[in-house]
Amino acid sequence: MEKISPAELYPLEHYARIKTEYRARIMDHKKDRRLAIGPHLTLYFEDRLTIQYQVQEMLRVERIFEPDGIQEELDTYNPLIPDGRNLKATMMIEYADAQERARQLTQMVGIEHKIWLQVAGHERVAPVADEDLERSEPGKTAAVHFLRFEFSPAMIKALRGGAVFAAGVDHKVYRHIVQSVPENIRTSLVGDFD
Repeated sequence: MEKISPAELYPLEHYARIKTEYRARIMDHKKDRRLAIGPHLTLYFEDRLTIQYQVQEMLRVERIFEPDGIQEELDTYNPLIPDGRNLKATMMIEYADAQERARQLTQMVGIEHKIWLQVAGHERVAPVADEDLERSEPGKTAAVHFLRFEFSPAMIKALRGGAVFAAGVDHKVYRHIVQSVPENIRTSLVGDFD
């Protein structure tokens, strides 16, 4: 997928007029890009549309309209767009209770390296985690991590051909498997390899 250029972004005043409709369209799109692995860990797979929305929102919230500021946001978020050989996801550890979440994060150190995706008949794909900066510290992991999963041409071909797609977490305190990624999510993610 191509990176987003400044010319593709809506000016702030125009975005303010279309924001509600645009957000509804993005939220509908994101439904097919959200994969829960167990009750407390979710992968939100990014693509060009989700990242453009994120950039638009950052520009709106921060009131950024200068070219240098816009380019800085694009430089931050464009790396989260898949490049045709990979899937990129924001991983979130989600507990409703803040104290429980804090306690669990001390138990889940290293979990960002224990996620996997697998195309039937192929090896599991482990992620490259947090390429931009380390998000964990000794004794505690972060609730949010950014992951990149690299796929071989054979894996991509198998996915396009309908191979079963699985996902899981194999951490000592959090083990869950999705035996078959739901078809709506699978279809959306296969599109990232175009």
